[in-house]
Amino acid sequence: MSQSAEKVLDHFDLFRQPEYVEMFEDKKSNFEAPHPQEKVTGIVEWTKTWEYREKNFAREALTVNPAKACQPLGAVFAAVGFESTLPFVHGSQGCVAYYRSHFSRHFKEPSSCVSSSMTEDAAVFGGLNNMIDGLANAYNMYKPKMIAVSTTCMAEVIGDDLNAFIKTSKEKGSVPAEFDVPFAHTPAFVGSHITGYDNALKGILTHFWDGKAGTTEALVRQPNDKINFIGGFDGYTVGNLREVKRIFDLMGVSYTILGDNSEVWDTPADGEFRMYDGGTTLEEAANAVHAKATVSMQEYCTEKTLPMIAEHGHEVAAFNHPVGVEATDKFLMEVSRLTGKAIPEALAKERGRLVDAIADSSAHIHGKKFALYGDPDMCLGLAAFLLELGAEPTHILATNGNKEWGAKVQAMLDASPFGKNCHVYPGKDLWHMRSLLYTEPVDFLIGNTYGKYLQRDTGTPLIRIGFPIFDRHHHHRYPVWGYQGGLNVLVWILDKIFEEIDRNTIVPAKTDYSFDIIR
Repeated sequence: MSQSAEKVLDHFDLFRQPEYVEMFEDKKSNFEAPHPQEKVTGIVEWTKTWEYREKNFAREALTVNPAKACQPLGAVFAAVGFESTLPFVHGSQGCVAYYRSHFSRHFKEPSSCVSSSMTEDAAVFGGLNNMIDGLANAYNMYKPKMIAVSTTCMAEVIGDDLNAFIKTSKEKGSVPAEFDVPFAHTPAFVGSHITGYDNALKGILTHFWDGKAGTTEALVRQPNDKINFIGGFDGYTVGNLREVKRIFDLMGVSYTILGDNSEVWDTPADGEFRMYDGGTTLEEAANAVHAKATVSMQEYCTEKTLPMIAEHGHEVAAFNHPVGVEATDKFLMEVSRLTGKAIPEALAKERGRLVDAIADSSAHIHGKKFALYGDPDMCLGLAAFLLELGAEPTHILATNGNKEWGAKVQAMLDASPFGKNCHVYPGKDLWHMRSLLYTEPVDFLIGNTYGKYLQRDTGTPLIRIGFPIFDRHHHHRYPVWGYQGGLNVLVWILDKIFEEIDRNTIVPAKTDYSFDIIR
């Protein structure tokens, strides 16, 4: 074999060796596609046609490569935003390994989460014993201040009752009676990661504000001048939350971030492992009930949480992943209205710089066609920014977007001169996107790492924005919200535009007549 201790080959080179090439060809011909290559090629070409697109969009019982993850992933995201909180997923170890790896590969940080290790016997007899033992082990081994419980498919299919299980576990001494164990039912077979985030955050706030978990008494609200801020499920949480804090500090706003996970997924390399770092303190979470208002940066991530907060007397405001000038203007003006704080000159200057940058680059972006996919709020925010830039967001797709979201996006497109012939696709997947890219090609595709397969298949250049980003590093440290975030997104878009210009003008004496070093 080519691989040896003296000659270690990277997998890129290893699998190009003759023995592997032969093995792959044998596997392909005997197992994967035992059909004549001409037939395979013909079918592939047919899948690029309008005829196939109509059949593709007519399917109802099958989802192919959805642009979403499952509920418990979002629940874990919400849980780690609180001080010394250990996410505990009532389900199998394999599910939790998926959540940990997904976050670790995106944020390049360890991601702590435990499970109740349900197996076949628990699927038959219920997972109460797993909960009793799991909470005891988690409490004694990892020393958290709070354990936030959510569920997977297995626990939901058999109907395990988290409230009853947690109470029984406390009665049996797994954790002290007064220990905080908020919970949320997060069945992975419905909804998506943003639904799980919403359910988990609501569960945590309900636990502290209403005492329904049996560990606290309901709090009597005494309104103060603070506002609460909810970021939502956001792959740029490190950069975005820090940017929001900076903006609030510049404005002199008194605030509480509900679910601040910006530290735990950006810990310093100083020789100390931090299972928990930063986060909203449990005292802050409880006292957040007294705030005068609550702001959600992502409407569709907080569809259950915001109404619950409003029922506690808060004025609530929701945005859609604000990127760029107009969206940031609305956000800042609303915060100013809620708090009575003026928007400082420093932020006005940042706005002016973004406007100047847009003006400097508008000729390169104007009229360019984009397809984008991802979570509902992110797609809405990016589409609005593209319209602001004079671009055309031709295809906007969110697998976890509902009809109401689709109507809101379509109304925004119809109100813009650049939204003509642009369409929104709620509930569709990335195989639908493939049909769109072949039948109505665009200049660029915006989405997460999984779009690289669409790029390779259709030739549409990919701009990586969203969650997860596995094949590029440290994007999560850069904000996309606010004027500074808008500038980052503008630069990423322009870089890809210029890369494509260079790529198409690189052949000497054939295409390099305008291989310009000035753009």
